[in-house]
Amino acid sequence: MLPIAMVGGAIFYKWMGYLTFLSPYLIFLMLFITYCKIDFRHFRPGRFEAVLLVVQMLLAGAVYGLLSLADHTVAEGVFICVFIPTATAAPVITSMLGGSITKVASYSLIGNLFVAVAGPLVLAAVGDHAELTFFQSFCLILSRVLPLLVLPILAALAVKWLVPGLHKKIIQRQQLSFYLWAIALFIVVGSCVSFAISHWTPANTWPMVSLALGALAVCLMQFAVGRKVGGYFGDKVAGGQGLAQKNTVLAVWLALAYMHPIASIAPAAYIAWQNMVNSWQLIRHEQRTRHSLDLRQR
Repeated sequence: MLPIAMVGGAIFYKWMGYLTFLSPYLIFLMLFITYCKIDFRHFRPGRFEAVLLVVQMLLAGAVYGLLSLADHTVAEGVFICVFIPTATAAPVITSMLGGSITKVASYSLIGNLFVAVAGPLVLAAVGDHAELTFFQSFCLILSRVLPLLVLPILAALAVKWLVPGLHKKIIQRQQLSFYLWAIALFIVVGSCVSFAISHWTPANTWPMVSLALGALAVCLMQFAVGRKVGGYFGDKVAGGQGLAQKNTVLAVWLALAYMHPIASIAPAAYIAWQNMVNSWQLIRHEQRTRHSLDLRQR
């Protein structure tokens, strides 16, 4: 489903301008369905979130330091793919892979708040320009991130307390969040393809290729490192998704606001790479689940 959504978005990119406004509503509904499944009594950030955040920032600094020796624009684009926080949609894939929704949702909230506070300072130092003041950047990032994080949680709690019957039905239909994610992915990929085509020139070919390949390298690295860290806390899936599944919509905006416009190609490419990995993981998980079921039936 995810590869079909990505290919479809790439093919029909010319019409994405008419559908882009739907993305936040789709993400809201998707997260609302997922958060209905969370037991918020267990929503307590701890060592897992702290260690993963430190690892993420160390990786971001190392990536920028190494790549800036060769090409500053490529370093900016690849750096933002590591520095940005976990996608608000990460709990959806984590749930499908059998990981801890609570851990990933908690890390997503902490990571987004950290970037909202530290992002303007860090990006002003790393980027080519900073046309916004700290307060303006802080407010704009919060306005883009917090509604998608907080409102679905509040809505899920409200339905649980006020309409428990509906809450139970939503829990039983968690697969709906996956199809909403596929539709949102169709729109986001199409928008990114449209952006890349409109900014392409012959002189930009090699930088664009380097940014796309750099995004692939850090995508695979973050999944591997995240699973390694998650393994120490008994949840490789939560570690991998928490560190590697990124809020790429926010990343594109940050790249455009603080960096060379071409640098935004890296987070745009990261969308494709992370969802290819997620697709492969979902297929593997389904195969293992079927195999385990077959063994039990024998």
